[in-house]
Amino acid sequence: MTKDLSMQETALHLEKFCSKMDSRHPDWETALFVSKVNQYYFTGTMQDGLLAIKRSGSSFYFVRRSYERAMDESPIKNLFPIQSYKDAAEVIGSDLGKTYIETEIMTYAILERIKKYFDISDLGALDKTVLSARAVKTPFELNIISESGRIHNQLMREVIPALLREGMSETDLSVALLEKMYAYGFHGTTRFQMFQTDLGIGQISFGTNSLYPTFFDGPGGSCGLSAAVPIMGSRERKLKRGDIIFVDIGFGIQGYNSDKSQVYIFGAKPTDEMVREQRACIEIEKRTANLLIPGALPSDIYKKIIGGLSEAYKRNFMGFEDRRVKFLGHGIGLHVDELPVIAEGFDEPIEENMVFAIEPKKGIRDVGLIGVEDTYIVIKEGAICVTGGPCDIIEV
Repeated sequence: MTKDLSMQETALHLEKFCSKMDSRHPDWETALFVSKVNQYYFTGTMQDGLLAIKRSGSSFYFVRRSYERAMDESPIKNLFPIQSYKDAAEVIGSDLGKTYIETEIMTYAILERIKKYFDISDLGALDKTVLSARAVKTPFELNIISESGRIHNQLMREVIPALLREGMSETDLSVALLEKMYAYGFHGTTRFQMFQTDLGIGQISFGTNSLYPTFFDGPGGSCGLSAAVPIMGSRERKLKRGDIIFVDIGFGIQGYNSDKSQVYIFGAKPTDEMVREQRACIEIEKRTANLLIPGALPSDIYKKIIGGLSEAYKRNFMGFEDRRVKFLGHGIGLHVDELPVIAEGFDEPIEENMVFAIEPKKGIRDVGLIGVEDTYIVIKEGAICVTGGPCDIIEV
């Protein structure tokens, strides 16, 4: 079986993480992971298991299910089948010392089961540290994201316009688009690291539905299928002439994602207001991208861009009315929402080979959300777009 990640790739990931831990948490002795995405990052497989990384740089992956599949997929050597955490303790010893865990992911119940067999002198949080390590991509990761971005652009520019037809529902478009995404190599899921966030393939809305309130911390809105499933578009809202269509979806291959948004108008010409606001968002994306250089601070970029906007313009920028978000973009990789975020409070310098999605958007009353989003890789000279770049509202 062909392994997704090579031994060299997983070793790079492990080295980056241990270096970050040594710098940020010099007292660390053990790091424990239960997140399947982080397990994949370090082992190349995604199982029901526990990954332990010691300060020495050694990693031990204890797999409850499926050990057989982990052996097929993972290039790392220290793989062990377990029935319970007791089996893991017999391999690495019960004394873990100062232990760092995924506090945003590990439940109290799992931690109590771990403590039953391991002695932990003290606990700390490693969430931001592992996300910081993952933020700087390897050449292998960048190649996958670049290819995802190329396909993503083709889907948005060429495929979606051909799918639109009068009378279809938002759900109809979601289903038709998902079929095409699979045909183009989509890996089948859109992962967010934000707690309890599940958006299906993204946000697809007609007209003012894109302004409808939603739990998701993003500029766009969606009525969703129901109160229980507020995603994937509405079955009731049908496409009619003059509607704008807001599509904000992730695309990904081999676990890694790109992010892009596009606005279309069906059976009509965009109004002067729509054109003006779309082009303003395009310019904001370009100005933001020009500031994505190694050494720059995401918080400074945010302040500079937002500080250059009038109070009137900011009123419905990055959302609508009181449902505006306080960021301009975000990191992206194995999750759609990664670090760093282009927002206040993110004061660590941008590094070469980080990947960002920039997404300026603007709500228009009685019309809907317009705007753009693209994925950029930071290089020494600045940032390069891998999703085609922003464009005007596409007329269909």
